[in-house]
Amino acid sequence: MKTFLTVLLGILVAIVALKLLPILLAPVFVVGLGVLILAGLLLGGAAAVLGVGLTVVLAVLSVALLVVAALSPILVPVLMILGLVALIRRSSSNKSTTTHATVTN
Repeated sequence: MKTFLTVLLGILVAIVALKLLPILLAPVFVVGLGVLILAGLLLGGAAAVLGVGLTVVLAVLSVALLVVAALSPILVPVLMILGLVALIRRSSSNKSTTTHATVTN
């Protein structure tokens, strides 16, 4: 009999909870809607700042690419000469370190 009364009480509590659910959820809904609106405003502002920052970075990279393209007729021969000098220096330094003369008394 005790189990039957416990089940009956559980069903009664569930029915009362379902009847009161709209009244109990109204404040939760209002607070949740406020939080969603605030989050949308904050994330919208962050997205706008991110978009402006990304645009500025892309503009700077575009200008840098334009400068490199404009100076490429000068830079390519200079880089070739620097590469050739570095190659000659490396090969000459390897030869001088590999050939050691040992002096014996």
